[in-house]
Amino acid sequence: MAGLDLLINALRAAAVAEILPRFRNLLPGQIDRKSHFADLVTVADTAAEAHVTAALARDWPGIPVLGEEGVAENPALRQRMATEAQAVVLDPIDGTWNFARGLALFGMLAAVVRHGRAVAGVLYDPMCDDWIVATGDGPTLLQDARGNSRVLATSGVTDPAEMTGYFAAGLFEGDLRRAGVLAGLGYGRVLTLRCACHEYRLIAQGYAEFALSGPVPHPWDHAAGALAVVQAGGVARFLDGQPYDLNRERGVLLVASSEAVWQRVAQDFAALAG
Repeated sequence: MAGLDLLINALRAAAVAEILPRFRNLLPGQIDRKSHFADLVTVADTAAEAHVTAALARDWPGIPVLGEEGVAENPALRQRMATEAQAVVLDPIDGTWNFARGLALFGMLAAVVRHGRAVAGVLYDPMCDDWIVATGDGPTLLQDARGNSRVLATSGVTDPAEMTGYFAAGLFEGDLRRAGVLAGLGYGRVLTLRCACHEYRLIAQGYAEFALSGPVPHPWDHAAGALAVVQAGGVARFLDGQPYDLNRERGVLLVASSEAVWQRVAQDFAALAG
C-alpha cells in the first residue's frame, strides 16, 4: 500500500517521543483505571495517540485516526470505524498493563480500514524497533530499522500436544471461564501475554498456533493482527463460523495458523461461542 511508510514512521516517532521515555518512569498519578482493575491507561497512551494523530493529520490529511483512548472518551467514534471511507484504527500502547508494570512486552497496533475492512496493518515493537506489516494484496513482512525484511509464514503444527495458544481466561466469567480453561488443558501450552500485538506477531512468525479474543473483540486489538496472520497463511473467523468483521461488537474471534488448527480449536472451545 502506497505511503504505508508514513504510518510506520508516525508510530516510531511517537514511541521515541512519548512511550520509551516513560517506560519504568511513570508516577502513580500517571496510571489510571478504565473499566476494571486490569484495564489501565497511562499518560503515555494518551500522549502517543495524540502524537500519531497529529503526525497523520499532516501526512495523511482528511484521514481520521480512531484510537482506543479516543473511543474511551467518546464511544460514538467506535461506529465510525464501520462508515469512514478510510481511517486509521490505533492502539497507541497494546499491553498497557505490562507497560505500566515495567514489563517490556508491549506494542503499537495500527490498521488502515476502508468502509470497515482492514486493508493494511502494522504491529510495531518499540523496544526492538521492528514491525510486522501486512496488506490485503501482499505477504506479511517482518521489517526493521536497518532495512532488513523477510516474508513470514504461519506454523505447520497440527498436533494439539505441540501447539501454543493464547486465551485470556480473565476476560470471561463463570461457566465460560471454566470451559475455556478446561479446553486449554488439551494443548501443549495455553497462556496469555497480556498483549495482542505480540501474540499475533508470534502466530504470524510461525511460533504459535492460535489466539482467542475476549467476548468483546475491540478492533484496535485485532484488526491489524488478524490481517497479518491471514496474509501469512492463517485464518480469522469468529467461533460461530462468521468471517472476521471489525464492526462486530460481540463474539469470540479465533485467529489460527491454518484451517486445520482453526477447526480443531473451534471445536474444543465451542462453549465460548454461546
